[in-house]
Amino acid sequence: MTLRRIIGLLAAGLLSGCTVGPDYHAPPEVKASADWTEQADTQAPSITPWWQTLRDATLDDLVARALASNPDLQASRARIAESRAARDAAFARLLPQAGVAGGINMLRQSENGPLPLRQIPFIPRDETIRDVEFDASWDADLFGGQRRAVESARALQQAAVATDQDLRLSLVAELVRDYLVLRGEQREQAILADELSVLTDNETAARARVLAGDAPQSLLDQATQARENLASQLPALTGSLRGLALSIGILTGRPPESGLALLASQGQFPSLAPIPVGQRADVLRRRPDVRAAERRLAAATANIGIATAQWFPQLTIGASAGFQSLQPGNLFTMPSQTGSIFPLISWQILDGGRIRAQIHAAEAQQQQAAQTYVSTVLAALADAERALSDYQQALQSAHSNQAALTAASSADNHSAQSFAAGESNRQDRLASRLTMLQAQFSAQQASTLAAVDWVALEKALALPVESTVTPSRSHAQR
Repeated sequence: MTLRRIIGLLAAGLLSGCTVGPDYHAPPEVKASADWTEQADTQAPSITPWWQTLRDATLDDLVARALASNPDLQASRARIAESRAARDAAFARLLPQAGVAGGINMLRQSENGPLPLRQIPFIPRDETIRDVEFDASWDADLFGGQRRAVESARALQQAAVATDQDLRLSLVAELVRDYLVLRGEQREQAILADELSVLTDNETAARARVLAGDAPQSLLDQATQARENLASQLPALTGSLRGLALSIGILTGRPPESGLALLASQGQFPSLAPIPVGQRADVLRRRPDVRAAERRLAAATANIGIATAQWFPQLTIGASAGFQSLQPGNLFTMPSQTGSIFPLISWQILDGGRIRAQIHAAEAQQQQAAQTYVSTVLAALADAERALSDYQQALQSAHSNQAALTAASSADNHSAQSFAAGESNRQDRLASRLTMLQAQFSAQQASTLAAVDWVALEKALALPVESTVTPSRSHAQR
């Protein structure tokens, strides 16, 4: 009962004790405009995982596989588990520690030692001492050093979760970008192949005219040069497509060559339009990198308290109880009981300025974390503004290129009708066809660039990446 009363009093003192070091408050306010600098649709964005708006089953399957199997994400989940264990360990240090031990000490004493056993016949030389002990200790965290350690560990665990979310967002964005670029370049490759066919026909027509004496050799040379110039672009495009497919394979957590199956078909390419981006301030609340920076600032603030607590006395309460006997038959009897309570107060009086230096170091680290948070906020705002502007400009460019393609297609139709009616020659027909294909290539390039900027905007807005899609069985088998 005496031990219980002592522990109860110490618990009351602990609960009412002070916690040294600064308390964490809201992070530094970053003064910035609440409105977008560009005209934007400020309606709330969709909560649907953003890539699923493309309605591409192959892409959905790839993303689901990446989220489930990417090794970087697997490592991130392990880091979360590690930080959670560190948090639990920090909390455990606030609680009493207890253990049970037992042993048998078979002792032989010297007859010529300090105790003259030879002259005391009733004390045996050989003895067997049996012990069973229960030991407990408690670090009474009077000045809150351990509680600050729990705060720090909890904040770091939350930062690990936010970092994992940031990694997931970056992974999905990289995968979707590579996939859309691959689909766009496949179409560019097909258009270049059509252009090459037209230039080959043009070279053939030029050669026939030169042989017939209707045109100079320079006309054939120019036709050959144009065909070779275009042919030289195809190998680089083929290499780019292969590299994108290999990258997609790696991102999904499989061997790189698994992505080469995507080259067997052209799939689909999205039609893009302006998207709602919500309020500018909401971006900061969604951004996981901002949350991670804020949580690291909270941990750094708690670390000041951990360092400051070393300046104050430390109280540790130890207690033990057990049984000790020379005879096994009476080991667990009242006369064999042993016990002790030993409070220990330790106070570092002289340390050569070590604790003060550690406090200053913790304060400097907290200031660094605060500035890192401000820098992260500013970078997030700049990222979102830049991505919004780039996407809007890319959409305008894509629309202009599409209008040019519409005009070129109309002109090509007229050229085909004129050639069929015998009103124009074959070379004029080929030139019109080539102009239309070049406009088609430019339009596809602009659309591909717009898709890249769309992915960048979705990533900058930190929209959801949690998917309910699971990899399809057929795709998994591939």
